[in-house]
Amino acid sequence: MENRKRFLGGVALAALMGLAALPALARENYALLIGANEYANLDPQYWLKGPSNDVKLVASYLKTAAPVPFAAQNVAVLSDGIEGAARPTLGAIRTAFSDLTAKVQPGDFVYLHFSGHGTQAPALNPEDELDGLDEMFLPVDIGPWTDTTGTVENGLIDDEIGLMLDGLRAKGADVWVVFDACHSGTATRAAPSGDEEVRTRQLSPEALGVPSAAMDAALEAAQTRAMPAAMSPASPRDHAAAPVPVPVTSAGNGGSLVAFFAAQTDEVTPEKRLPKGNPDRVPQGVFTYALFETLAEFPQASYAQIGQEVLRKYSVNNLARSTPMFEGDLDRVVFSGQAGPRVAQWPATQTDAGMTVPAGSLHGLREGSVLAVLASAADVTDAALGYVQLTSVDTFNATATPVAHAGKTLPESLPDGLTLRKLSADLDFTLTVALPESGTAPAAALAAAMAVLQKESGPRLVFVPAGDAADLRLATLPDSLRPDALWVLPSTGLVGDLATTPSVSTGDKDADTLGITLAQTLVQMAKAINLMKLGAAVDAGDLKVEVGLMTRTKQDKTLHALPTAQVPRLIPDDEVHVEAVNENDFPVDLNVLYVGSDYSITHMFAGRLQPGDRLKQGLLRITDEAFGRDRIVMVMTPAQPQTAVENLGFLAQDAVEVTRAAGQSGRKGLNAALFEAGFGETTRAAAALVDEEADAGPAPMMLQFDLDTVPAN
Repeated sequence: MENRKRFLGGVALAALMGLAALPALARENYALLIGANEYANLDPQYWLKGPSNDVKLVASYLKTAAPVPFAAQNVAVLSDGIEGAARPTLGAIRTAFSDLTAKVQPGDFVYLHFSGHGTQAPALNPEDELDGLDEMFLPVDIGPWTDTTGTVENGLIDDEIGLMLDGLRAKGADVWVVFDACHSGTATRAAPSGDEEVRTRQLSPEALGVPSAAMDAALEAAQTRAMPAAMSPASPRDHAAAPVPVPVTSAGNGGSLVAFFAAQTDEVTPEKRLPKGNPDRVPQGVFTYALFETLAEFPQASYAQIGQEVLRKYSVNNLARSTPMFEGDLDRVVFSGQAGPRVAQWPATQTDAGMTVPAGSLHGLREGSVLAVLASAADVTDAALGYVQLTSVDTFNATATPVAHAGKTLPESLPDGLTLRKLSADLDFTLTVALPESGTAPAAALAAAMAVLQKESGPRLVFVPAGDAADLRLATLPDSLRPDALWVLPSTGLVGDLATTPSVSTGDKDADTLGITLAQTLVQMAKAINLMKLGAAVDAGDLKVEVGLMTRTKQDKTLHALPTAQVPRLIPDDEVHVEAVNENDFPVDLNVLYVGSDYSITHMFAGRLQPGDRLKQGLLRITDEAFGRDRIVMVMTPAQPQTAVENLGFLAQDAVEVTRAAGQSGRKGLNAALFEAGFGETTRAAAALVDEEADAGPAPMMLQFDLDTVPAN
């Protein structure tokens, strides 16, 4: 996983996931397309033929077919083999980025495309690269390894590209970057297949003269880094409220970033003559061709849908064995920068029992839900072939059988590579709530509001009489400072600190307002409580993933293991980091969520660990906004070939407002829809710390760690 920094340099994961696009009406659209083919300082056997064709294809699409206009003068091309284009030397690439950064204004959109060779070399700053290696894109004037400097001459390393991207985003531009290159160091050329010459877009470090001893030393040093030894619990000197995001740049409102990669870090990506069967076919990057073929077919799809459709094509059409990767704010519509609703969908597998999907109750599914069956991941829902209904749902998986719905019956003969899409974006978590004892004014107000409360909460809340077992209990407290309020107590019914206990006033609300306000509070709490219940119910299973939490303080920057035998106590400015090692012989997706004592849920990390990968990720810094029992929930799922990385970011939500009075019933229109879909802004946002280094088989697993956050004094 340490390799997955790729070319993002210091870009924080949190910044990738949450920055909103600026209005698109007055924006300019820019593109910088880089294609490196012939490397003068390398043997011709290492030259490529496809990058210039990639650039021609992309430039033509942007200027003639893209769903947003790209003026010809705004599409810059650096590629050898194209008449009138400058050669993509290191100096030319730096100049082009500098010129582009000077041009862009807040709200502009930038598309970047890199086609060419990638490789690895010992890192200039080993402490910043967990595998001890720099990944780099190779300009055409690449030179050999230089022992005196310990670098590859004219290599464009990941850190520098990360700074280039940060520069564009600091100006307020939204950026989409595509890398059709490899970054690992294995074979440099594949065997020919028929009349199609297939080349892979990566160059072994040996071809650049990088000594194998230097590579081995860098890898060995990274692999032998031990987890820090355990330390005693921190003393209360930092505070412990909630994590806060650390800005990536000094810019106030940075632009968003979406990044597409042709392959995972241990894979190679090919180029071949495309389109297959066409007598005029030319050498082309398989990833570039599949991506733009999909964009031409589905110009109004989201980045997530485009990525899923590319993966489907790879699998169904056997395009390549590599697995493209997609990161960033993927729910936006491609090119437009406009945020769209989350599309909840998964690849389907047909079995004797019906269709199965790798999603379950954790993803908001429940028995009886109806899902649309689509031939393409990017199809509109109205193009459904038919529908299925979920017959069994567990935490991570679900099975469905055909059902007549919306006037359609699923045909018996179905194509390969089906997608099942949830028809609504709401999350079907449920929570049992005990009603208060009758006989008080707040209880009477609740009785009058019950119809609205049940309508607003839908099937997610189940209300039971006061004495029944329940997850939460509504109560009235006549002797409190808010005698007219409905207080939301834990399942025990015991009253704790009223200052941190959610309550909703009744005297200042009519029945409709009370029902809506109480539903918002309870639904938020339901999602957090059910996530913790899942974390406690699902055991570690037999996935071989070694996980440890570490901490460091503002005064002592050394990482120490966080003891978990007892609940550790943390205070303001304490940091929490995670280290995970995938000891399986298959990839594993890891999600890390932070559940606050105020029922906030912050999604801190999503990524794929290849076999042997070691992730060491800064997660959060404790603040003094709230204190209590918080939880870190880690969800690990085996990753199937050519599938998107499992991302549970849709679970994020705000903290529950402790006191809900009149005028706070608030969400309407689009804001309400996004709230229902789980897209609330997190007021206790946990984020990756920017200064950090950043089929049958084992079942998925969840690990849950409790933290007590306390004041410094």
